[in-house]
Amino acid sequence: MKRIAVFCGSSAGNETAYKDAGKAIGIYLAKNNIELVFGGGKVGMMGIIADAVLENRGKVVGVIPSILKVKEVMHPDVQEMIVTKTMHKRKQIMYDMSDGFIALPGGFGCSAAARASATRARSHWPRTMNRCAA
Repeated sequence: MKRIAVFCGSSAGNETAYKDAGKAIGIYLAKNNIELVFGGGKVGMMGIIADAVLENRGKVVGVIPSILKVKEVMHPDVQEMIVTKTMHKRKQIMYDMSDGFIALPGGFGCSAAARASATRARSHWPRTMNRCAA
């Protein structure tokens, strides 16, 4: 796998275990030369994972809808940032760019994106069945 999409929240929540898991995933991706494709935000779990990848010299691609550039505080340090017009386009691009995905705790948007990606991967079975991980 060359690229993994991570669906996670723009909030870090109160559980340190989630933050630790996000950081560990970011380190793992960077150390294994797997690019991160994520929601493009600097805050919350998105920021934790992206920062961990960047701190370990990995590549990060952010995908953010223009309406959320301010609310989710678009990450300024990623190597590539794609700005979309809609949330749907964001999910589609993240899916199309990635060889698989990981879903971490988050809000409704995170769970909807993960379900949509799983459904899409399943509809392309058996070619993409290995793309689902949660």
